[in-house]
Order: sequence, then structure tokens, then C-alpha cells
Amino acid sequence: MRLDLWLAFVATTLLISATPGPNMLLMLSHGTRYGWQRTLATMAGALSGLAILFTLSAFGLAAILAASATLFMLLKIVGAAYLVYLGIQCWRAGASLHLPRADGESAAKRYRLGLAVALSNPKAILFAGAFLPQFVDPNLPQQHQWVVLLTTFFIIEGTWQVAYAAGGARLAAWLASPRRIKLFNRGCGGAFFAVGGLLALARR
Repeated sequence: MRLDLWLAFVATTLLISATPGPNMLLMLSHGTRYGWQRTLATMAGALSGLAILFTLSAFGLAAILAASATLFMLLKIVGAAYLVYLGIQCWRAGASLHLPRADGESAAKRYRLGLAVALSNPKAILFAGAFLPQFVDPNLPQQHQWVVLLTTFFIIEGTWQVAYAAGGARLAAWLASPRRIKLFNRGCGGAFFAVGGLLALARR
């Protein structure tokens, strides 16, 4: 693909992926609780969710969401409600570094949580349907350009997820007292509330 388009895509995606949205907040939280190696299962789930959303976008779901205000509103409310639920879980964790019901103890459960968080945001489908095509040159072979763009996106997204999880792991050493742990859990809970509220208020 064209080098100028690819460089513009890299620069934009670096900024977008770095923004602390639902996926990155989850990586930070799990990195603190379980260490970045065990958070790899959560990352795999989140990346799998994004891959599913991008596939659905390729089959036209992004266009359907963009055209149907009712469907977009429904998916948006479901996604926002799930993020608020995660916020409540973190808030209720109190001075414990483990989520209630030990949801993060098994790799399979961490994977499913990452998958659910990634799938809970319909804006990601619109990202794939509206943002990515802007970097495709219609005068060049389409398939190769999509392969380059998607490979680049997942490398950048995965790198940022590892960075957030590693940052959370470093936070674990600072969280030496129940008071700090409680503040951290309340902070994560408040962040999930905020992101859920922003998603609920977001327009197409």
C-alpha cells in the first residue's frame, strides 16, 4: 500500500489505541491483580473480540449500525450497562485485589471477560467500518492493503495492552496497604462508570 497512507494510519492508531478505553482499563486492572503474564489471556480475549467486530464490519454490520438508530442505541445501552457492571464489581472489591467471585482466577474466565468487554462497544464496529477504509487506496489491490492495515492495528493494539498490563503490574508494588488497594479499586470502578456513561451518551 502507499507509504504515506500507512504512516498516517500508524500515527492515528497509536493515539487512538493509547486512549484509556474499556479494553485498556481492563488490562490495567488485571495487570495489577494478576501480573502482565497472566493478563495475556485477557488480552487474547479482547483481541479476539476486536477481530470478530472487524469481521462483522467487513460483512456490512457497520453500515447497518450507521443506518439504524434503534439498533445502535440498543447495542450502546447493553455495552454501557456491562461497563457499569464491571465498575460495580471493582467498587465492591474494597481492599481486595481480586474481583468478587474470583472471576479472574482461571485463564478461560479472563479470556471470556476480555472478549465480553471488547464486544460490548458498538463504536468499535463503526471504527472498523468508517475509519479503516479511509486509508485504503481504491486504485491499488484491496486485499493486500487490508492485510497490512489489520496487521498493523493488532500489533499496535496488542503492544498498548501489554504496556497497560505491565503498568498495572508495577502498580502492585505500590499497593502495599489496604487503603491504597481500596482507592485503586474505587478509581478503576469510577473509570468504568465514566467510560460506560460516555458510551451511553455517544452519538453515531
